Amino acid sequence: MARTDSPPPATDASALPSVAVESTTRDLPNVRLHAVVGGNPDGPLVVLLHGFPEFWYGWRHQLEALLDAGYRVVVPDQRGYNRSEKPTDVGAYRLRYLTRDIVDLIRAEGREAASVVGHDWGGIVAWDLATRYPDVVDRLVAVNAPHPAAFQRVLRSTPEQAGRSWYAFAFQLPWIPERFLEAGEFSPLERMLRGTAPPGTFSASELARYRRAWSQTGALTGMLNWYRASGRYPPIRARVGTRDALVDAPTLVVWGDGDVALVPELAHESVGVCAQGRLKLYSGTSHWVLQEEPARLTADVRSHLPL
Repeated sequence: MARTDSPPPATDASALPSVAVESTTRDLPNVRLHAVVGGNPDGPLVVLLHGFPEFWYGWRHQLEALLDAGYRVVVPDQRGYNRSEKPTDVGAYRLRYLTRDIVDLIRAEGREAASVVGHDWGGIVAWDLATRYPDVVDRLVAVNAPHPAAFQRVLRSTPEQAGRSWYAFAFQLPWIPERFLEAGEFSPLERMLRGTAPPGTFSASELARYRRAWSQTGALTGMLNWYRASGRYPPIRARVGTRDALVDAPTLVVWGDGDVALVPELAHESVGVCAQGRLKLYSGTSHWVLQEEPARLTADVRSHLPL
């Protein structure tokens, strides 16, 4: 009998067959983004932003509840990731360009503003969006993601954070990080997820989808270029506590204090830049709050959003 190979795991909306979402491509002024969208077209718009090394699928546990609550939900693969366009120039991944992508994405939905929820790098983009384009953000939720100004301050003053950020410095090297991370079918990236979260947080089938997303042509370099651009073109922001760094949108900061990469001080510093900020600490929870505490996070996000 001839061998039949299994099809590769899906990394578009068909990865969630029981959820009423679809994949779409948004041809924005400066980049083409794949996004998973769903919900009431007239409902309040919520944009969910993933971090490294995930893709839109990182929000799989939160999507259905937000759709059922009546929101219009848009979850992009950010530039460089999975099925979105992957510019080759490191400069294309400057924070201001990543942020402008989300402004254009919101406008592509026919809206002037949205509530924005971001984790990790997605949260950093969300912070910058609320700082740089305050009229575009109705409500902000940042999950284990520091405000860029808070991060720079803590990085300079706290040796422990500098030590925890070793990998970000290593990612500045050309091509070597790619060769290391892709070895053994991306086993170092898989170990990073499994090794920094409680057992069972990421299932084998979920990790197969991650590996598929990482294997897209140009994806691994695109993902790493976020770090390279942050090193070469650091965002220019005022010191924490100055008016230029203040976020006006009502903001919820959610922080798993078991994060091995980010010290809890960053959460407090980030709330300090907000005019209307609240902090929820998840004791003992890892960086991967979306997967480790999905129901709790969904409830906290839902209570913070309008509707």
